[in-house]
Amino acid sequence: MWRYSGLVGEYMLKTAEAAGSGQADGGNAARARACTSPRARIALLSNPKSTGNLAQLPRIRAFCAEHPDLFHYEVEHASQIGQALKTIAQVRPKLLVINGGDGTVQAALTEMHNGGHFGAHSPPVAVLPSGKTNLIALDLGARGDPIAALERLIEAARGDLKPHIVARELIALRRGPTELGGEDKPVIGMFLGGAGLADTMLYCRNKIYPLGLPNGVAHVITAVALLTKTFLRLKASFLPPDAKPLNLSLRGGNRLSGRFSLLAVTTLEKLLLSSDLGANRQGTLKLLAIEERPGSMLGAIFASIGGKLGRSNVRGVHYEEAEQITIESDSSDVILDGETFRAESGRPIFLRPAQPLSFVKLAA
Repeated sequence: MWRYSGLVGEYMLKTAEAAGSGQADGGNAARARACTSPRARIALLSNPKSTGNLAQLPRIRAFCAEHPDLFHYEVEHASQIGQALKTIAQVRPKLLVINGGDGTVQAALTEMHNGGHFGAHSPPVAVLPSGKTNLIALDLGARGDPIAALERLIEAARGDLKPHIVARELIALRRGPTELGGEDKPVIGMFLGGAGLADTMLYCRNKIYPLGLPNGVAHVITAVALLTKTFLRLKASFLPPDAKPLNLSLRGGNRLSGRFSLLAVTTLEKLLLSSDLGANRQGTLKLLAIEERPGSMLGAIFASIGGKLGRSNVRGVHYEEAEQITIESDSSDVILDGETFRAESGRPIFLRPAQPLSFVKLAA
């Protein structure tokens, strides 16, 4: 049996025989579902509010009800993820699947890093493509129908997962000391956008997504607006804003200063403008910065088409692998897997590699 207690959806294993499911009152709190196995082979953590789940979650719930090796836990708020992982850890899954967008993945990775719920033996992580951009899911080979991806993961988990497991470095983001002293706990992610890229992402989030257009159409409109602004040098309220100046400091003394159309720091192998940046050196983060000039943007586009972005010298395009990156600005936003942070005067943002984590990558 499962016992439900509290409005945060805490489900605890009461006996060795698991059956049925639990549901929070009114459907507004977190929800945990398990089938007949007390030692579920796969744990599924879902965010019902992510873009894909708004339409797909009923199918996923029905799919879970038919598969006894799935333990399904739903959270509607980031604050519930800690309790979710604490409960999931008791199930001791062979695989943890995150069903949500990049922001859900970031919140789960942060809780796994800071919470220590799984001790020294965290299960490998897989990601379903259920958000708007799905950069992390795509990097791990999950695309298209999330049910189809889940079926492939179940099949893999029934055998030896080792051929599917890849180690991924993670980004640990910390902000500088507050007025009261001390630093924030690190936030863990895999892709950070800054400078003009962050401004464009916020422009899309705040001005284009509310129009209710399909994601692909919204992204095309945003790209056209950015290219129009960059190459025609137009300024208007309906276009993305100008990038703010910032300073980048890398361990070893390298510095970059100025305005950048694109700033990206990642551990992913695939990046926005490139089909494949390749694996980074162990213990480093990949940094790509494109100066805010039409020639630099055009050079980056052609280098990307030719598969040479990050591999050949292009004027105004900077590619580095660094052990530590410091972002300083009077006021400039960065976005780590969907969550926005601001570098402010006297309070920079520090990026370092975090402890690598095992992920499951599906073959194309």
